Amino acid sequence: MPETTYFPRYLILGGAMISGVLLALAVHMLGARYGLDLGGLWRSDTHEFMPAGAAIAWWLIASVGFSGGYFTANLMHSAVAGQIPQRMRQFLIVVGVLMLAGAGQAASAPSTGSTFSAVLAGLAALCLGAAMAFCGAYFALRKS
Repeated sequence: MPETTYFPRYLILGGAMISGVLLALAVHMLGARYGLDLGGLWRSDTHEFMPAGAAIAWWLIASVGFSGGYFTANLMHSAVAGQIPQRMRQFLIVVGVLMLAGAGQAASAPSTGSTFSAVLAGLAALCLGAAMAFCGAYFALRKS
């Protein structure tokens, strides 16, 4: 029986981080379309301390970035050994394509807020998604 080979840890970590960041940005764009925007943090026209939509968006982006990094690292670690069924691979590809297509459609819609607020929200989502995807991928690789 041949010995099982695995991807190098840095390759798994990099791929999982990229996947987690892309998923976090897709959720940020889709959430902004439905009113869950991080840009609400920089608005001065509201009298609330922090809009609820911004808080929900923050946690949603963080949880999707973490889980995307974690599950991608687990899948990449087990994919080399051929432990992922063909149907599961096809399902994951379809889900990823549909999510990124929906994010592209949401990103092409006209913006309701200021450009500066949208840029800050995008950068915050990018940094949060990257940090949480790294944490998820690191914990997945540490477990194995």
